[in-house]
Amino acid sequence: MADGAMTKREERAFARRVWGVGEREWGDWRWQLANRVWTAEGVRRAVGDLSEREQKGLRAREKWRMPLCLTPYGLSLVAREPPDGAVRRMLLPDAREGRKRKDEWADSLGEEAHAVAPGLVRAYPHKALLLATADCACACRYCTRARTSGAFGRAPGGWEAAVEWLRGCPDIHDVLVSGGDPLTMDDGRLDALLGALKGVPHVDFVRIGTKTPASLPQRATRGLVRVLRKWRPVWLSTHFSHPAELTERAEEACRRLADAGIPLMNQCPLLRGVNDGNGVLEALCERLLRVGVKPYYLHSADRVSGTGHFRVAKARGLEIVSAMHGRTTGYAVPLFMEDAPGGGRKRPVKG
Repeated sequence: MADGAMTKREERAFARRVWGVGEREWGDWRWQLANRVWTAEGVRRAVGDLSEREQKGLRAREKWRMPLCLTPYGLSLVAREPPDGAVRRMLLPDAREGRKRKDEWADSLGEEAHAVAPGLVRAYPHKALLLATADCACACRYCTRARTSGAFGRAPGGWEAAVEWLRGCPDIHDVLVSGGDPLTMDDGRLDALLGALKGVPHVDFVRIGTKTPASLPQRATRGLVRVLRKWRPVWLSTHFSHPAELTERAEEACRRLADAGIPLMNQCPLLRGVNDGNGVLEALCERLLRVGVKPYYLHSADRVSGTGHFRVAKARGLEIVSAMHGRTTGYAVPLFMEDAPGGGRKRPVKG
């Protein structure tokens, strides 16, 4: 387990104190989703000290760019940190979300302009993005798709039209299933979706983008493992941004998936006050490797409306990645990438 990260014993103490439940409920991913916290009052009941910035952000509901949404597990991470901690910055609203700059857009990647079917985006010649659901376990405040977050907590829409479009486009060989978070869907629906995609003859690669190992590690059940193993190879892109997210339970979830033969690659954005400090990303990436997750991409944050306070100068990102070379194994060094405004391609960040 990552040094200083939350243990399952600490989790259980929090679960008893705040929710009055034991491991049976706390360890059930469906219970976690059903008991998500949606209000500032719910945060205040569970979290002790709040900084002035955090209190202001919780009060400024009219400035929130997306709903407040945390699993009880996610809230336990918040409660464990001191005020203004890294996980708190990622999950608690900030009044600065109401600031809109001229060089920011609600749809910074131009996904709506590249939509070819309901929930299907084609911004590359041979790749497609399938938005299987708009629901997430937790609402990350820097999210690129905050514009769709009004559907948090709702049942996923249909994807049949998207799969039918894919059948008619033999140029597409690679499909990324994202959202929202596809692993908020139950095993049966996920099984049906993967089966449909794997049934398209020219689709060679299926990837799933998910935050659940960090925000809802209870989701890594035996049932989920069976579904993913059934349709191998399926690549899982995880989303850990700070070492504090690698709790004992999160590490167990990653190992369970890795032991089942599911390739795990991590992608995270470079975020001010979260992972731009000296040694933070190096510690994160080394710890990910220890549990079978390959650090893959470090993203220069997208220019999404209301996220300017998270943005870090590209020069700082290059400095961090450069410093990692020679200090740690090359397997731990991610590629520093950016998405071109308006979408269409991902490219390495250069000095």
